[in-house]
Amino acid sequence: MMAEQRQKPELLAPAGDMERLKMAVLYGADAVYLAGTSFGMRSFAGNFTAEELPKAVEFAHSRGVRVHCTVNTMPRNDEVVCLPEHLERLQDAGVDALIVADLGAFTLAGRYAPGCERHISTQASISNFETARAWYDLGAQRVILARELGLSEIREIREKTPADLQIEAFVHGAMCVSYSGRCLLSNYMTGRDANRGACAQPCRYQYALMEEKRPGEYFPVFEDEKGTYILNSRDMCMIDHLEDLMDAGLDSLKIEGRAKSAYYAAIVTGAYRHCLDDIAAGRPLDPVWRDEVEHVSHRRYSTGFYYGQPGQYVESSRYIRDWQVVAMVQACDGAGNALLTLNNKFSAGETVEAVGPDLRPFAFEVPLMEDLDGLPLREPRKPGLEFRMRLPRAVPPMTILRIARDLSAK
Repeated sequence: MMAEQRQKPELLAPAGDMERLKMAVLYGADAVYLAGTSFGMRSFAGNFTAEELPKAVEFAHSRGVRVHCTVNTMPRNDEVVCLPEHLERLQDAGVDALIVADLGAFTLAGRYAPGCERHISTQASISNFETARAWYDLGAQRVILARELGLSEIREIREKTPADLQIEAFVHGAMCVSYSGRCLLSNYMTGRDANRGACAQPCRYQYALMEEKRPGEYFPVFEDEKGTYILNSRDMCMIDHLEDLMDAGLDSLKIEGRAKSAYYAAIVTGAYRHCLDDIAAGRPLDPVWRDEVEHVSHRRYSTGFYYGQPGQYVESSRYIRDWQVVAMVQACDGAGNALLTLNNKFSAGETVEAVGPDLRPFAFEVPLMEDLDGLPLREPRKPGLEFRMRLPRAVPPMTILRIARDLSAK
């Protein structure tokens, strides 16, 4: 007897620019979130110009994927006067939902972009059912919960809010040391405002103690013999606990990372897509997909606040980087003859892995390659170079070739 199908939540993936949007869409996102060039909380992501945004929406919609746009900064007087025009532009581009945190921006969105749903950002620190209900009564279709909530709190919010209020929560990616990201440390130390998308991440710095009358003498703040990053936080990873998230009643599972790479958007989205589909269908999880989250650059993982305090990893804030993208497949025929673009140099005879849209990762030894003139190519070196390679099997466009290389900072 087949297992009963479970209700699947939406898988919401980050799209920092057009390349990352395409990867997230092709690797399995149900929806993507992005920003225009203003009013978004990630000013160092590529973001989308007024000309690019309609094209991004068209690409996503043509594949059945929704587009949510962040308008979640806290605008000042001189900024809020520009907001109506921006909101009208987003609606004209076909954006499905606006992610807002400021009450004034929420009100303006209802007036100038009535065709878009209004989702309340995690920046609004929604951490109880009364606040969620209040936003619903004002007209919000979705609330994005504060990242500091545990599963039992989420279940209670779901039980005590209207059934047609959608509930979204972050399930993967970077965590912030400050409550729901509302931090002034960056502003104070560097002049870069975290609440305007320009955080310098001073919580990742390594700190020392200096005595007032001994300027220039730095005393390490020891956690152990290796020192400490006293404000550092680990990355969240809930891929092993998707059943719990589904049982808590979440409507949307959100992956953090608009400022991260296209490779990250592809691999993490694909991993969660396959695991989520397996669980919903009652199939046993294929461990190869769970393992994919270990193939992207990340800090040590935790389960966030879902099961209580995650604890800090204080030895360093360095990323774990064990894999490097070497090439991207642009086209491939049925016999495996592929046209590729080079990302990083590699050589014939090395072992690489291929992973693509709905393509289970597989390893193979690199054969002798060819340039576009048909001449032998043993080691392509120039990023962006187009070349040809015979792959062991046919693969879809946007398949990634990667190699095991330890790139972690020492």
